[in-house]
Amino acid sequence: MAKTGVFDSDPAVVAKATELKKELLRLVRSIVDDEGCSTETIDQAKETLGALKELELKKRSLSFKLKDILACPEEFKCPISKELMRDPVIVSTGQTYDRPFIQKQLKSGNRICPQTQQVLSHSILTPNNLVRGMISQWCKDRGIQLSDPALLANEDGITASDRDHLLSLLQKMSSALPEQKEAAKELRLLTKRVPSFRALFGESLDAIPQLLSPLSEGKFEGGIHSELQEDVITTLLNLSIHDNNKKLVAETPMVMPLLIEALQSGTIQTRSNAAAALFTLSALDSNKALIGESGALKPLIDLLEEGHPLAMKDVASAIFNLCVTHENKARAVRVGAVKTILMKLTNRMHVDELLTILALLSSHPKAVEEMGDLGAVPCLLSIMRDAICDRSKENCIAVLHIICFNDPTKWKEMREEEKNYRTISELAKNGTSRSKRKASGILDRLNRGVNMTHTA
Repeated sequence: MAKTGVFDSDPAVVAKATELKKELLRLVRSIVDDEGCSTETIDQAKETLGALKELELKKRSLSFKLKDILACPEEFKCPISKELMRDPVIVSTGQTYDRPFIQKQLKSGNRICPQTQQVLSHSILTPNNLVRGMISQWCKDRGIQLSDPALLANEDGITASDRDHLLSLLQKMSSALPEQKEAAKELRLLTKRVPSFRALFGESLDAIPQLLSPLSEGKFEGGIHSELQEDVITTLLNLSIHDNNKKLVAETPMVMPLLIEALQSGTIQTRSNAAAALFTLSALDSNKALIGESGALKPLIDLLEEGHPLAMKDVASAIFNLCVTHENKARAVRVGAVKTILMKLTNRMHVDELLTILALLSSHPKAVEEMGDLGAVPCLLSIMRDAICDRSKENCIAVLHIICFNDPTKWKEMREEEKNYRTISELAKNGTSRSKRKASGILDRLNRGVNMTHTA
């Protein structure tokens, strides 16, 4: 039987309740601290309290329904999950199972019928409409819908034993170092290989803090244990892959400081995985702002400057995703992104990825100014001459186009390039449609600049 407690309610309800409690606390403090508080603030506090009450009633309703579900007749329970079946199906041996759980077994390559221990002659699953009808009537009599959150939580094939096992592993994360290392390694493997374990973490607001507790509390002699840190950070990366976890992971208070610490002081694998975690989390726009405000861009750019081959792609991907927002562009420029990227481009390291970031940053005025001062023009023209990739040439000419239209002092270098190599003209003739447009714009501006000089 599944344990009730941290996993017995809808995570969306729990998250909403937490938000309402924070808002209520803010309003009450405002009322208490402000002698002349407005009646509007008091009304807002009343409304928030009412909404919190409704949610609490909803949570209790779900809890009562879950108890009913757990107490259902044995013939309505899946022999694998020991829980009420939502989609009963018959296998070749004539036994009935809940579809997600028997499918999970078949996908793993196990073709043994759990009840009879016979080899299944085929993997066709036939709906058991008779049992489904009986379950539907039983649920209807008790006011339970088959779409209730208490049932939907299991649609990925999560069993009661899965929940119990996760709870056991998380409890070990508060034990002695050997138990922590053992549990962290198993959590890393489970969240990599079994997607349903990633989903389980989203059912409790305490699961992620429990996972991270050894890193936030357990400062061993000589610092954090590197192997433990790598396993925990990699587990966090695996959890972040699950779309429903992205917001929960990013907004857990200790996550950003620990990811930043991992970027700065972990093994190269830990640092790479911390960067990859930031990349996956930044898929949400709200997380982009949160990550930027946390100060994560500086250690990402420091890691980019180090240039370790194992980390470069993950770091570049994270920086690109974050710099989609104007605020993060400004932050990246302030902490030296332009200088670092141009240094790597000069050495022809990860040219395609870094040109994409440079093109993104070029919409920020301060970045364009730095590009001019740090020798971006000859660097980009040189890459254009040597590059085979159309995308790299396109990003080069896009950046040069912005520099050309913002910094006339760079026209001389561009004219010299045209005189010696006809690099821009060649792209205007044979590049992609965007490259042709940008190259033609530069040539037009350079020619008009010459005519203006002659006229003067």
